[in-house]
Amino acid sequence: MDPIVGAAMLSWDIRPEIIAGLLLAGGLFSMGWRRLHRRGSLLAAPWRLASYLSGLTVLGLALMSPIDVLAGQLFYMHMIQHLLMVMLVPPLLLLANPFPLLLWGLPPRGRAVVAGWFKPGAGLRQTLRLLTPPGLAWLLFIGFFLGWHDPNAYNAALTSDTVHDLEHITFFGSAMLYWWHVIGAGPRLHGQFSRSAKIAFLLVTVPVNMAAGITIAFATEPLYTYYTTVPRFFGISVMNDQMLGGIIMWIPGSMMYIIAALVLIAGLVQREAEKAPLPESEWATDEAMLAPGWER
Repeated sequence: MDPIVGAAMLSWDIRPEIIAGLLLAGGLFSMGWRRLHRRGSLLAAPWRLASYLSGLTVLGLALMSPIDVLAGQLFYMHMIQHLLMVMLVPPLLLLANPFPLLLWGLPPRGRAVVAGWFKPGAGLRQTLRLLTPPGLAWLLFIGFFLGWHDPNAYNAALTSDTVHDLEHITFFGSAMLYWWHVIGAGPRLHGQFSRSAKIAFLLVTVPVNMAAGITIAFATEPLYTYYTTVPRFFGISVMNDQMLGGIIMWIPGSMMYIIAALVLIAGLVQREAEKAPLPESEWATDEAMLAPGWER
């Protein structure tokens, strides 16, 4: 193996601010989970703790492991990094319904203050409700997704650490907002978002994701010229690297939305199957059996 490639594959970009944030989030959640577990709360199911800590672990790996180092050399590794941050980490975190558990991780006085911010009629709650409706969440998610894949913005992110951090923050933040509506984790500010609406919310994202992936995969020249200026790893050319990255965005990326929609559809079918059948007295009457227009 080329020594440079070997060094990159063993490199970790240790960032104290990321480690501190992950430890704070994990510590608060674990403390809240422990307190609720002692009270016998259903919120303290072991799978929630496992899901949340797994999400934080994957986020740390995406941002600090050799994945991040190789993302600066290979376009397809950058797509894998984004796939983890946008389509795997947010569902893992939000399936744990972290808001109430993080709240219980705070000291009693802090818990009371933060809970007050989200009471009905509270100013912060009303502001967040105004700024985070499903339609706006979808537009932000798609806007950041397409905007950062513009060649100029993408090249700028790879040549400036500040811009790269901004890219990751906006990607991850908009993804958390997007998946928050799909999963329905707390705080629930927008009332009931029906299962059928969630399915539509997911499925309308698929064509956008597919179009972007297909455009990149079948481009006939390098879209992201930064990768023409760095050493090529694993013997993969710039164009093959770009094609592979586009395919990763196109197929595995689109499948994440489709799988989530299928899970919701299965739940919808199961709910219908579990409904009690109508009693014969309601459907076997003469009036019920008449065809429309024959009532008289």
